[in-house]
Formats: sequence, C-alpha cells, structure tokens
Amino acid sequence: MSPGSTGRRRRYLEKQALKRFLKHKRLNALASPGPYPYVIVLDHLKPAFNIGKIFRSAEAFGAREVHLIGTEFFDPSPAKGSFKVVPARFYETFDESYGSLRGEGYTFFVLDPTAPKTLWKADLPDRSAFVFGHEEFGLRFRPADYQGICTLRIPQQGRVQSLNVSVAASIVMAEYVRRREGGEGVCF
Repeated sequence: MSPGSTGRRRRYLEKQALKRFLKHKRLNALASPGPYPYVIVLDHLKPAFNIGKIFRSAEAFGAREVHLIGTEFFDPSPAKGSFKVVPARFYETFDESYGSLRGEGYTFFVLDPTAPKTLWKADLPDRSAFVFGHEEFGLRFRPADYQGICTLRIPQQGRVQSLNVSVAASIVMAEYVRRREGGEGVCF
C-alpha cells in the first residue's frame, strides 16, 4: 500500500467510526441506568479502542452510567452494542463531572500503582465514582486539588508497571459487584 492510500484508508475508517458513533449516540439517549449506582469516569481516553470495551464491561457489571471527559467521539464497535444501553454523559472538563457527582454524594476513586491502599481492602460505598485516565498520560487533573478523591491500587506481580485501562476498569467493576452479590459457596 502506498503512503497516500494508507492515509485515505485511515480517513475512511475514521469517517465510518464517526457515523457509527453518531447513530449509537442517538440511541444512547434512550439508555437506562444499570442496577448498581456506581459510575465510571473516563478522563480524556483515546477514542479508538478502550472506551468501547469499558462500555461493554459497564453493561456486564451493571453500571449506572459512564462519564466521558474531553471525548468528542469514539469508535463504538468494541462496545458490541453496549454504548446504546449504558447511559453516557459527555463533559468538557473533570470539574463538571466532579461537581455533578459530588452533589449527589459520590465518593471518587483513582488508581495509582504506588498507592498504599489496595482495591481489595478499600471501602467502596454504593455511590462510588471510579476515574480512569488516558492510556499514556494518565489523569488530566491533580487528584490532590479535589476534596475526597481516594487513591487505590490493584495488586500486581511481576515487572509490569500498569494494566491496560479497559482491563483495570473491568477489575474494579467486578470487585464492586462481587461485594454486593455475596458468595455463591463452593463449586461442588
């Protein structure tokens, strides 16, 4: 493929993703909150891949809604239809999402691999808001500048420094739900 045709192909794919996004966004206006009151907040994530996967997990784990900060559009294909059913709220800045959720009594959590407290040991109130930052650059705001943001880590082994953002979000959502579902006992 020549460099010119590669650029044309990329622009074509972006145009198709935008069309899908606009169609799904119209349907998202009819979405209903999931059965759990927790919220996922995505701070300036890349639009190509992880946002859709996080929507898929948000549907699977019954999230109330997903807040997207600084995201004009994303490719909904990886969501496998979940963007149509999990309510999305779009904000320009974290301040807007924070103000809205703080007014409703939400407790905020961010992940940091150096945090002393682990996800497993933290209290996760019903009204929890889990904030995830950009895949390369992290959060666009300083958590210390906001009242009541708790920093947690997911325990990890090996040399890996961090998890993929959609994987980390899925782990957090699964842990939140696990605590509310209770144990099923032994398998035999």
